[in-house]
Amino acid sequence: MKIVGLAFILALAAQPLAAQHGGHHSHGAAEAASPYAGQQSREIKALSDQELKDLLAGAGMGMARAAELNRYPGPMHALELADRLALTPEQRERLAALMQRHKAEARKLGESVVSLERELDALFARGKPTPGEVERLTVAIGEAQGRLRADHLETHLETTAMLTPEQVDRYVKARGY
Repeated sequence: MKIVGLAFILALAAQPLAAQHGGHHSHGAAEAASPYAGQQSREIKALSDQELKDLLAGAGMGMARAAELNRYPGPMHALELADRLALTPEQRERLAALMQRHKAEARKLGESVVSLERELDALFARGKPTPGEVERLTVAIGEAQGRLRADHLETHLETTAMLTPEQVDRYVKARGY
């Protein structure tokens, strides 16, 4: 009985260690597939097909969540809720213009992120990337992503400035926040 108890305790103690590695570099009869399996055939390895599509389309991708969930509406959803918010014709026109400007800028910034990710992917695909090249590209990608996110967040600021406090309240309620 003591041996069974000791084996049980040892098995429990080993679980956190196995969990820390998340299946990486595990050795044994039943090798677990990598979470990256199948992604090696992507056009740009670091971007899923959906991420690539969203970046090029200027989609939000959750980048303005900090604004959205803190009572700073976005123009797209404000326009979708125009009747419930009782938007005036002028507000609808201004929000539509803002949305058009924002989408054009987000697409341009998204293309920049995609281009830099493509360059980083090609650097590794060619073999022997240097630390300096990796740093240059990853910093550039980070900056491009930051500019894109800032544009999304700033658009929420502009939208909120176009709405009354009552319209913001209706927006928050309609969105379930």
